[in-house]
Amino acid sequence: MKIALVHDHLVQDGGAERVLAALQGLYPDSPTYVLFHDRERANPVFNGKDIRTSFLQRIPLGVKHYQWFLPLMPAAVERLDLTGYDVVISSSSGFAKGVLTKPGTVHICYCHTPTRYLWSDTHSYLADLRRGRLVKAAVHALLPRLRLWDRVAADRVDQFIANSRTVRDRIRKYYRRDAAVIYPPVEVSKFAVADRPGDYYLIGGRVAHYKRFDVAVDTFSRLGIPLKVYGVGPALDGLRARARKHVEFLGRVSDEEKAELHRNCIAFLHPQEEDFGITAVETMAAGRPVIAFPRGGATETVIPGLSGEFIDEQSWESLGDVVLRFKPERYDPQAIRRHAEQFSTGRFQEAMRAFVLEQYRAYADRR
Repeated sequence: MKIALVHDHLVQDGGAERVLAALQGLYPDSPTYVLFHDRERANPVFNGKDIRTSFLQRIPLGVKHYQWFLPLMPAAVERLDLTGYDVVISSSSGFAKGVLTKPGTVHICYCHTPTRYLWSDTHSYLADLRRGRLVKAAVHALLPRLRLWDRVAADRVDQFIANSRTVRDRIRKYYRRDAAVIYPPVEVSKFAVADRPGDYYLIGGRVAHYKRFDVAVDTFSRLGIPLKVYGVGPALDGLRARARKHVEFLGRVSDEEKAELHRNCIAFLHPQEEDFGITAVETMAAGRPVIAFPRGGATETVIPGLSGEFIDEQSWESLGDVVLRFKPERYDPQAIRRHAEQFSTGRFQEAMRAFVLEQYRAYADRR
């Protein structure tokens, strides 16, 4: 069984890239096709892998300013030559699902979410676009055409896998397709449980506007309780400007530093709506509870009283109320750890291996 992997692009390090790394570990002899590969910004784990890029990689400034080439991405992904493969596994929240495959190839898409800026988050995406009027107008005109292409691209997929029940519901709504659910891989083994927590709360990951780090920063600036923030991203400068002295920004941290931060925090803050939320589960792997907004993947991983608590709304008042009443001694770190183990990398790879083999055999029987 000859397998190819396809991923949108390698220009950052996030949850989707961790899924790709786990798939590469499962199928080490399979090449990975991407639109772009930025070695400086991508995780070094991909160095030395068989990464095959599109023609966009060769355009001057293409890698550094890949967003400029949004109109060309559908054509670029369709030009990826996947001839000769029995199975194509795309890891996609954008264009990778639109690859063209031969009739004898089964295409399985691990969908992180239907493309956010085309479907669920179109209006907020346009509102947050920090460009001039002409650029905004051009993007506004482009999105309907991309939306049509994205819908057609979804029809090219033989089987969808969603990374959560939340994403399965979105696939049904926007693509009118059903999907199996296989939770993404969490490297549970990299996290250890501490004897007792430290004296700070924690939030971290890619510092993007939709992740609502501002709710946490505002809350702890007002309460005067220590908060540590790790990660980099486009919202970081604004957060620094509004924070007070009790909020500490750590920037980019190593995997070892991140593990220590998680195992020693009082609780991890998750005020955003995520497709799944790998970082929150990493906290649970370290035996610490999570305070989350009850939307998206958090509704499937945070169990009040066991692995964390929910806030009522995305506001400093709601988060502050939960923090002031929070009693960390009520939570059993070992029980939280056991809960997190169901989302391990091993579980993910076992489920993926079985699903791919089942679909390949079923597809072969129909030929």
